[in-house]
Amino acid sequence: MKAEEKSSAVAARPVGAWVTPSGVSYRAWAPDEPELGLQVERDGTIRRIQLAADEAGYWSIFDSAGRAGDLYRFGFADGRLRPDVASRFQPQGVHGPSECIDPRTYHWQCGSWRRPGWSGQSIYEIHVGGFSGAGTFRDAITGLDHVAGLGVEAIELMPVADFAGDRNWGYDGVALYAPARCYGRPDELRSLVDGAHARGLAVILDVVYNHLGPSGNYLPDYSADYFRTDQPTPWGRAFNLDGPRSRAVRDFLVGNAAYWLDEFRFDGLRLDATHALPDRSDPHLLAEIAAAVHARGGFLVAEDERNDARIVTPARNGGIGIDAAWADDFHHQVRVALTGARESYFEGYCGSAADLASTLSHGWTYRGQPYAPWGGRPRGSACAHLPPSAFVICIENHDQIGNRADGERLEHLVTPGQFRAASLLLCLSPYVPMVFMGQEWAASTPFLFFTDHGGELGGRISAGRRREFAQAGRRWSPGGPPDPEALSAFTQSKLQWPERTDGPHAATLELYREGFRQRRACLRGAALERSHWNVRQMGGFVAIRYQVSDGERLLVAGLRPEPFPGPSRFLEPPAGRIWQVVLHSEEQRFGGEAAPPGSDPWRSLQGPAALWLQAVEEGHRHAAA
Repeated sequence: MKAEEKSSAVAARPVGAWVTPSGVSYRAWAPDEPELGLQVERDGTIRRIQLAADEAGYWSIFDSAGRAGDLYRFGFADGRLRPDVASRFQPQGVHGPSECIDPRTYHWQCGSWRRPGWSGQSIYEIHVGGFSGAGTFRDAITGLDHVAGLGVEAIELMPVADFAGDRNWGYDGVALYAPARCYGRPDELRSLVDGAHARGLAVILDVVYNHLGPSGNYLPDYSADYFRTDQPTPWGRAFNLDGPRSRAVRDFLVGNAAYWLDEFRFDGLRLDATHALPDRSDPHLLAEIAAAVHARGGFLVAEDERNDARIVTPARNGGIGIDAAWADDFHHQVRVALTGARESYFEGYCGSAADLASTLSHGWTYRGQPYAPWGGRPRGSACAHLPPSAFVICIENHDQIGNRADGERLEHLVTPGQFRAASLLLCLSPYVPMVFMGQEWAASTPFLFFTDHGGELGGRISAGRRREFAQAGRRWSPGGPPDPEALSAFTQSKLQWPERTDGPHAATLELYREGFRQRRACLRGAALERSHWNVRQMGGFVAIRYQVSDGERLLVAGLRPEPFPGPSRFLEPPAGRIWQVVLHSEEQRFGGEAAPPGSDPWRSLQGPAALWLQAVEEGHRHAAA
């Protein structure tokens, strides 16, 4: 990027339509077009307006007759009519006209809302379409009391930017500013955010800036300079972030990040696949986004496979300034330990207690070691200096479930005891736990990959999915992997809420509620500073010992059917105290069959199992905190 292009007073929305009390202001970037017009429709009447260009290639006009609800398209010299690439809403789909939306007419109900900033809030990941029966923003509100009662502190919505068809994971979005019309109107998304805030939940939105979907991407109609011709991502062309005219492209993306916070009151954003954002600029696009989000009191979480500490290092210390990153190494070690998986990236993990303890000690497994899936090239950097809040961990998420041929959750692949042990380890580790919707009750439903492109494109996606799994040597149910284009792939992925009160499901839900209750009670603030906890491997188990405000806590977890090797110096309680079991993953209330551990918690401990213990004064056992 040229030096004169490096700085820009970025408005929240550098292009798009703004409704004002006296009309509608329109703006679009099309630097090589000889002219640009506007076709506005209201009640069957069409008006055509010519826009004027400035020297930077932006075309604009103020329509004094315009108002909210007007439908519009931009018109090109050759007769093409295209939706606004910064449309706030696409009522007829991504190929149809855009609608003028006035965000100021929504009446926010949660007057006490303030952005909390990032402190390592526990996260509940949601796909809006699969979360509730109706699969809408408004219907999702009905599940928020359950989520708040679980004890997590934030919800994370998978991408909602509009896409082609009526069902999608969201990573095929093409209208980055328009909430998907299949979930509801923009004000209904505001209601969902409002409802979450009223229940004390922060709200994170997953956004995708590394590519656009294969159908409905009209950015190239406005300018070829939106995308680069080299370095494609695995999912499509990458944005032009550092080439000629890239300033307008960067403003479009930074403006999008600011827009979701400004107009919908999101508290933070999760950035998809930031390793697939080629940018040689200084500052990097991610740093610009971080500055814009932090200026609004928000926070950022990145998905980045590089394990690069610079991503989550503050800008003042020479880093990018993102607050946290998905730390997939924990998931991979747990998955390999429980299932023996070795395909694809699991090749780089062995799932031993030693490797799991190392991962828990640092945050990542790979901190510069050779990585087999990368052909032995080194992966990662040292990370023990980073706070635990910089690492978001899970034992399942949308990718790790949906990228299996049959969409099986972890609870479908392992024994209930293994799932309970891994679940307590997740809830009570020093790092930020994330739960995928339904995980907390060991949902019976899969989460399949689903799309709705139809036609030739849909056929290519279906064939590609089958070919992908065949090449990877993965197995699937008789009849082949489910067709992502089939409606059944979506309907099967919807949560079945009544089951959460049934037998084993209710017992698992109680385990998660207790795990998060203990986390809230004990693992906050200073308790999560690295100087206040230590990790050890003990045979096939890992142990984490915490110094907390009222004494000490101890987590011991084994994922495989192995006996505990017995006490050690690391497990000795403080002088004058004994260990009291607060939670045991094999308690009957959680679906297990273990007898009460008595005075010696180690004597009969057998994996898979997890124990959460509190140091109490000898002879003074009391109710758990």
